[in-house]
Amino acid sequence: MGFQINTNIGALKAYNALSSLNSRTQKAQLRLATQKRINSVADDTSGFNVGKSLDQKVKLMQAAQGNVGSAKDMLATAESQLISIKDMITQIKAKQADASNPAADKGAIAKDIQAIGNEIINGFATTKFNDTQLLMTGASETSTAFSFQTGAGSTDTLSVDFRSELAGTDQVNSTGATLKTAISTELEALVAVSGTGTTIADLDFGDLETAVDNALGKIGNSVQRLDAKDDFLTSAIANSQASVSRLFDADMALEQLNATKASIGGQAATSMLAQLNFAPQAVLQLLG
Repeated sequence: MGFQINTNIGALKAYNALSSLNSRTQKAQLRLATQKRINSVADDTSGFNVGKSLDQKVKLMQAAQGNVGSAKDMLATAESQLISIKDMITQIKAKQADASNPAADKGAIAKDIQAIGNEIINGFATTKFNDTQLLMTGASETSTAFSFQTGAGSTDTLSVDFRSELAGTDQVNSTGATLKTAISTELEALVAVSGTGTTIADLDFGDLETAVDNALGKIGNSVQRLDAKDDFLTSAIANSQASVSRLFDADMALEQLNATKASIGGQAATSMLAQLNFAPQAVLQLLG
């Protein structure tokens, strides 16, 4: 040991060691308090950038998963109404069969058929999801397809198109007022002639049934694709969150060990600093 008293080199080195230990203690304690390994960009610059990018993608995928859920709800609404329309067409066919009975009240049957036909028209015109027309297409519509973002990227979308099947058969016009003469003019004519004993003619719903079946088929295919998207997003979100966790989340057991070790080291360094701070007093014996 030297005999300089103007600059206590040993005490300065002990002070630097104590300062370093205190910094390590504070860092470990901060990680324990926040449960985060990275509390500032300086802690791990590359890890911070990667983690934030992954976290952003997770939020976008979670939003996309919400879109997938909304799309399935929308398709379920359209599917329910189309199935109801199929059932109503079957009812009309059954009533037409009843009308072949000579003793049947053809007037009442014709009015029943008209009422059911009008409900079919109403079903096409009023089926909506959040004020969006689901079954009606025509001049007032700009597109027959619905597009949903189903991934983190804005271009990762799924186009759902089932209304084109209905529009292609000219069953529904832009105002929802007619479904060919089979469901409008002809139904009204049935009521007008029913009291004369005229046989109720068979109404041809072949085109409409085909259109409804094709639309239902497209809905089923779209739901299958949405289910696949949902499964993928669930897996991708879980994997991305695991990566974010590895980058940002603190190992609580390890940080507790680091905090304890640094704290004990700090106490020892404080004691040594105190002793080294008084070491130059030995020079006084030479001056006595």
